[in-house]
Amino acid sequence: MTAAGDITVRVADSQDAAALVELIESAYRGEGSRVGWTTEADLLDGQRTDLEMVLAAIARPDLRLLAAVDPAGTIVACCELERRPDGAYFGMFAVRPDLQGRGVGDRLLATAEEFARRQWHAARMEMLVISLRDELIAWYERRGYRRTSRREPFPYGDERFGLPRRTDLVFVVLDKDLARGA
Repeated sequence: MTAAGDITVRVADSQDAAALVELIESAYRGEGSRVGWTTEADLLDGQRTDLEMVLAAIARPDLRLLAAVDPAGTIVACCELERRPDGAYFGMFAVRPDLQGRGVGDRLLATAEEFARRQWHAARMEMLVISLRDELIAWYERRGYRRTSRREPFPYGDERFGLPRRTDLVFVVLDKDLARGA
């Protein structure tokens, strides 16, 4: 059993790419993702990411993939941070399904916010969440994020991001003022 206090967070590198893909897929897609509460299995089939996409993300100078690692060295959670002129973008957040609800996600999100604030001097963090994910949006709101009036279209037709099971997918934009802290 891994607890939030047992993990360390580090910047991922290309050696971590395959493990990151496996983790992300397990948290978002397929029957195995249903063990956790963050699954998108009812909304999307297909992949969430692939090795090429993760390696490209790791290579970008304006982006960091953070990996939460348990004492055995296994990556149990991850997220993507992108440096932007107006702050930072948070995405590709995944926690191993059997560890969801144990504080690992809270710890990684707080570490990501602190990284963006200290390393990039980001005053705000932004993210996209599928608008139908009410429980997930509420989780972020309890951590200081707020819904904005902005929406972004779902990338229908781009199978790299999944095969939609519905025709009404759209992203809501959430943001948080990092200058005020947590």
